[in-house]
Amino acid sequence: MESVGKLQELKKKLAEKDQILIAFSGGVDSSLLAKVATDVLGDGALCVILDSEAMPRSDLENAKSLAKSLGISLRIVKFSILDIPRFLENSPDRCYICKKESSKMLMDMAAQAGIDCVADGVNLSDCSDFRPGILASNEEGIWHPFVEVGITKEDVREIARKMGLAFWSKPSSACLSSRMPFGEQITKESLARVEEAEDYLKRLGLGQVRLRAHGKMARIEVLAQDMGKVLGSREQIVRKLKEIGYLYVALDLEGFRSGSMNEIL
Repeated sequence: MESVGKLQELKKKLAEKDQILIAFSGGVDSSLLAKVATDVLGDGALCVILDSEAMPRSDLENAKSLAKSLGISLRIVKFSILDIPRFLENSPDRCYICKKESSKMLMDMAAQAGIDCVADGVNLSDCSDFRPGILASNEEGIWHPFVEVGITKEDVREIARKMGLAFWSKPSSACLSSRMPFGEQITKESLARVEEAEDYLKRLGLGQVRLRAHGKMARIEVLAQDMGKVLGSREQIVRKLKEIGYLYVALDLEGFRSGSMNEIL
């Protein structure tokens, strides 16, 4: 089925719901779901951001602005992930632990509001990666409409583009804790260092960038076409990242790849 047909099927599925609560992050996936659900259900679609310490402040501000521009009903709720000791241990099931707690919170919020359905932007492509968080959300009853309709990541961007939504080409993002290798303790300070470093790199014009923090070593991942830009600013990047707190600064020649910390598994 082509993306247009999948969009129509998605609208049919959403129209079967009286109300829906959507886990919103401001990323391409959840933004498309939020927009389509709002078009179909109007005020029956409520989007919720769980604002945790692992969410970059720039992502939160962008999500708020995007929701406003799209006419999406948005609620922001504090979710202190650093209060969960098992999460701080940063084991390979870190995402499962986080998603388990966040899914419970969303389901409780929905129940209190009289909403029967909680959905997220997980798509079919996500199911082929190491995503323990999907298992946790399944256990808590979160609905994945994109998966049910057969929408892939490529479909999400294509549908958004055809709908004239400016965010269709937005670089992917992820929580700050994904920047640290499993087994390395997560702290408020380590998250803050990563966030400051990535914000700096983005200001240099690097769109799709990850700062992987291996203790005191910063490993920079960018797209292949941006490596020259990094090398051209080598001295100032090294100076800034050392000011932030890293002792060593490296450019990963393999380039950006989502979930690269999972490779060790």
